[in-house]
Amino acid sequence: MNVSSPAGTPGLTRELSMELGRVTERAAVAAARLRGRGDEKAADQAAVDAMRAELNRLAIRGTVVIGEGERDEAPMLYIGEEVGTGKGPEVDIALDPLEGTTICAKNLPNSLAVVALATKGSLLYAPDVYMNKIAIGPGYPDGVVAIDAAPEDNIHALAKAKNVPVSEITACILDRPRHSALIEAVRSTGAAIRLIGDGDVAGVIDTTAPEETGIDIYMGTGGAPEGVLAASALRCVGGQMQGRLILDTDEKRARAERMGVEHPEKTYSHLEMASGEVLFAATGVTDGNMLSGVRFTKNYIQTETIVMRSSSKTVREIKARHQDMEKF
Repeated sequence: MNVSSPAGTPGLTRELSMELGRVTERAAVAAARLRGRGDEKAADQAAVDAMRAELNRLAIRGTVVIGEGERDEAPMLYIGEEVGTGKGPEVDIALDPLEGTTICAKNLPNSLAVVALATKGSLLYAPDVYMNKIAIGPGYPDGVVAIDAAPEDNIHALAKAKNVPVSEITACILDRPRHSALIEAVRSTGAAIRLIGDGDVAGVIDTTAPEETGIDIYMGTGGAPEGVLAASALRCVGGQMQGRLILDTDEKRARAERMGVEHPEKTYSHLEMASGEVLFAATGVTDGNMLSGVRFTKNYIQTETIVMRSSSKTVREIKARHQDMEKF
């Protein structure tokens, strides 16, 4: 694991960021053909196959550091897999070809195809364990919220920083039994909660545009790989995020050690989880708070994608109509 900040790489260009959007578009369309069909594995595999094919067209020397599993789980996009043409910048890749497989299978909101690309050695090599997370969007002083603070204190601090009553704050939390105490604590302040069934990458990203999504803060535990993807998005647009790995068994601690985690109790900021130059792209598979899902019509396929670039703090929202439907 390397969480130092390498020098910017000229190869992470605006053109490459746009090509990265094509990667998530292809994966999203492939998964969307199977949404609502109840087959999570088939939808996930379709997204994986489409994303791999498109990644291999990029002029990069890429290594998957956050992926679908270990090498012996191929044909998934496994950790350590090399992608790209072998020419161009050497980069780390974090990806989730279908974030929210259950969401897609049930055709529920906020399923995405997601990928982040960063200068080599700059992404946290997070094992597939839970991570405790807290995130807010841009525009607040540093340290407004903290992972070790009581939920009530974080809600009140955020309301004060936003200069609104607590009743105007909405927290996004995964709907899990493990969050019952957290949910009770947040509701005790008078703040609102939006519970989500899956898809906590989308939950974190939603904090970056609360006026559009209605989400001010993300709280709770979710997947550590998803935490790195979400941190990559925040690197591009601003905001604050803290995460701590939950290594509560010997097997998990051993797995983290094999991946280079030197300090198991460390609290990581988003600047440490994604420390270098970053490109990020996400395309809606199903309708969500920020992105609409794939639309299939008689004459074209429509997608909505968000593409971000940390070096310029640029966010592009791309609503595309793909009339050459055979290419999808």
